[in-house]
Amino acid sequence: MKAEFTAIIKKDGDWWLGWVEEVPGANAQEKTKEDLLISLKEATSDILALRSEEARKQAETDYEEVPLAI
Repeated sequence: MKAEFTAIIKKDGDWWLGWVEEVPGANAQEKTKEDLLISLKEATSDILALRSEEARKQAETDYEEVPLAI
């Protein structure tokens, strides 16, 4: 499954700063725009994987996974 998110980025002095609008905590700072986008993708992927793991732990057993299209 492929998801699309919105990166809010800006140049601040020698650094590129960025945040992923839909994923709180997914942010990064890098020297190049290209590196920033890579870091934002990694941060977003890591946060979503962690939240997925936490949701499964909370559900414990006998749960169902249902895709949601928004």
